[in-house]
Amino acid sequence: MNFQRILFPTDFSHCGDAAMHLATALARDSGGTIIIAHVEEPPTVYGTGEMYYGMLDPSPDDLKRMLHEIKPSSPEVPVEYRLVTGDPSTAICRLAAEENVDLIVLGTHGRTGLLHMLIGSTAESIVRHAKCPVLTFKQPPDST
Repeated sequence: MNFQRILFPTDFSHCGDAAMHLATALARDSGGTIIIAHVEEPPTVYGTGEMYYGMLDPSPDDLKRMLHEIKPSSPEVPVEYRLVTGDPSTAICRLAAEENVDLIVLGTHGRTGLLHMLIGSTAESIVRHAKCPVLTFKQPPDST
């Protein structure tokens, strides 16, 4: 397959490191571009109308800086950056459609059992709702 536009969503965790290498290889071999994206979640609204902001999150400028620090492992691969706001899985699927993405490559945390039920799975939701193919990649365990 020829992947001209590959979307790589990141939450800035290390679980996506191996997925980024895979996305880079696919883009390099196809002559494609990687779109690196992060979704900033809006604060939660409670039934009383009060906003809960939780812990202090990075500012939009900090998020943009962090986003631009993520680079393909091959410098010859073209890259674009997107910072979007919303529910992560919905925002990623919407961005993929707007950008006419050929493939989404994302790392997974590999949660199972009760933890998966309580937290849910952004990757699973993206796989279910994206209009393009989705390749999930679980970070291999350290062999040390």
